[in-house]
Amino acid sequence: MRTGLAEHLSSRQVAKVVYGSIIGLALVVALENHPPSPGAMAVWLLGTAVAVGLAEVYSEVIGTETRTRHPVTRSEVLPMVEGAASVGAGIGSPALFFVLSALGLFAVDTAFAVAKWSGLGLIGFYGYWGARFSGATPSRALGKGALVALVGAGLVALKALVH
Repeated sequence: MRTGLAEHLSSRQVAKVVYGSIIGLALVVALENHPPSPGAMAVWLLGTAVAVGLAEVYSEVIGTETRTRHPVTRSEVLPMVEGAASVGAGIGSPALFFVLSALGLFAVDTAFAVAKWSGLGLIGFYGYWGARFSGATPSRALGKGALVALVGAGLVALKALVH
């Protein structure tokens, strides 16, 4: 496995990217039946990434200050910002597909489909590697990856039932 990927998979940022991916998937699913233009969808995703990232940092600062009873230091803020950036990356990554759609490279329906499937794939990928790194056999890890991807698919199915 490539060193950079192995380092990432061993970092605390994995949980943040997964969390952000679930938020991004929820936004894509929520807007699919009445889609905005591809450019607007990209802006929605990126705006949500920034808003949730800022909320993440703010909540971490407040939580730390109330728990420790002292102001947060610069050295404490950096990991908070890194975590928030990872959440934002998870949320904002599907924006790429909508930018490509806005550029005319494929239809907006295709952008929604690719955004959904890539989100489910990413969640499953992290589920697989989480299981492998915790000692699961490859077949058990595939099962766990599929199971967590099914949770995301449940979101898609719930939206289809409600709409």
